[in-house]
Amino acid sequence: MEIVIKPVCSRSDLRKFIHLPAKIHKDHLNWIPPLYSDEWDFFNARKNKAYGYSDVILLLAFRGKKEVGRVMGIVHKEYNELHHQKYARFNYLESWDDREVIEKLLHYVEEWARTRGMEKLVGPLAFSDKDPQGYLIEGFNEPIAIATHCNYPYIIDHLEALGFEKDIDLVVYKIQIPDQTPELYTKVAQRALRNNPGIEILEFTKRKNLKPWIRPIFTLINDTFKDIYGFIPFTLEEMDDFANRYLLIMDPRLIKIILNERKETVAFVIGMPDISKGIKKSKGYLIPIGILHILLAGRRTRQLNLLLGAVHPDYQNRGLDTILGSAMLDSAREQKMEYIDSHLEMETNTKVRAEMEYMGGKVYKTYRVFGKALMEMPKKEVSEVSRKMAEAECV
Repeated sequence: MEIVIKPVCSRSDLRKFIHLPAKIHKDHLNWIPPLYSDEWDFFNARKNKAYGYSDVILLLAFRGKKEVGRVMGIVHKEYNELHHQKYARFNYLESWDDREVIEKLLHYVEEWARTRGMEKLVGPLAFSDKDPQGYLIEGFNEPIAIATHCNYPYIIDHLEALGFEKDIDLVVYKIQIPDQTPELYTKVAQRALRNNPGIEILEFTKRKNLKPWIRPIFTLINDTFKDIYGFIPFTLEEMDDFANRYLLIMDPRLIKIILNERKETVAFVIGMPDISKGIKKSKGYLIPIGILHILLAGRRTRQLNLLLGAVHPDYQNRGLDTILGSAMLDSAREQKMEYIDSHLEMETNTKVRAEMEYMGGKVYKTYRVFGKALMEMPKKEVSEVSRKMAEAECV
């Protein structure tokens, strides 16, 4: 039966788009559903601020009346302008093991991107590096953490067969939490405290005490990550949105902030208990009792997930990361955590990787962002393809 690609035009279409992965991954033991309340906001142009500086297309693939695949295409105008690129992005590609479906979805995104003058298609990558990025290429039998993709190996095979190549790899470390922080590590942290007079480390016990530090933390992220692959600075509204999204499930004891003598935020690290089992038990719904499953999973887990961290460029190589790491290990032990998932680290980030390995970390998952060059589209062809797409767009 012929495959038909259609843009998402209605709430009914969006529902199909959001819930298709649950059908595809029905028997996938490691797959964790998204929080559907977040999904409805993320894919809503009126609620997601990132739509304001991006061209976006959501596509569904159908065989007859059955949806058999989906993909999101993005032209991130602000990022391209900042980095002098003409790149389009794809993400949230889902399909059963069917190359024809994947090919048609990606071909549509490629043509859509070419009409906008783009020269390369990269993905999976969404609006920010804080969205799920990269497909798993190693560690398929390992548990999936929050904000990362869970995919079957066949996705990689199909992408490579369609001409996509490695753009960058992202690695995840597993770090065993020792019964006692190694003496050498403790000494390094203590020396860093002595060598940085005037700094202060903040630790928390209540979520309400975190709110004044949300914007200083994200401002530091903007200052530190500006040249990181895929990163775009957060606006004030996005800072608040991100905080509101995660604050309820944060454990304040796993957030550490370092201030300088002027009380400016110069370093921080945010960890959170692994809640994936709770999300899976809730089937992605917070109401009526999903939030209880999630909170309970956070209390029972023995895995600590690192979510975010940064050291201001002026304070790097001064041992602040060791101070944060030592404090985090102490808190993790107090909560009977047994190991840490580092979340995604760029393979080229040698400083952070060295810190992970210094703590005894081993790479146990690898994700890959793919890229494919796009042929320039002649003006006459641009007009014709644009016309055909316009005819298929929502009316």
